[in-house]
Amino acid sequence: MGKSFFTSIENARLEDSGFAYTLSLINGKYKMVVLYTLGTFEVVRFNELKRFIKPISYKTLSSTLKELEDDELVIRTEYPQIPPKVEYRLSERGKSLLPLLNQMCDWGEEHRIPRKQRDAD
Repeated sequence: MGKSFFTSIENARLEDSGFAYTLSLINGKYKMVVLYTLGTFEVVRFNELKRFIKPISYKTLSSTLKELEDDELVIRTEYPQIPPKVEYRLSERGKSLLPLLNQMCDWGEEHRIPRKQRDAD
């Protein structure tokens, strides 16, 4: 499964792996959703994101975007006008995650269990 520098589990440390690093960047309830949204729509304003990701609170969206910005995955552009206008887009580093997110989408489409079948189980 993927490239690994581990030679044995006895000496391996998961936290030193690329897998753990990637998870640290995208871990969180809404981070992948925000990244996927920006990858799909390219440039999105805060309130558009909020409307698109319905269950997310303003506070959670704000902190999620801040974390993604701190990790250099998202670029925030603020325009000096009234009312304030702020847009978000993926950085080049953030765009490099799109193949991973697209593979997850492909997997979901291929392996989706129909809702009726899931509810019956």
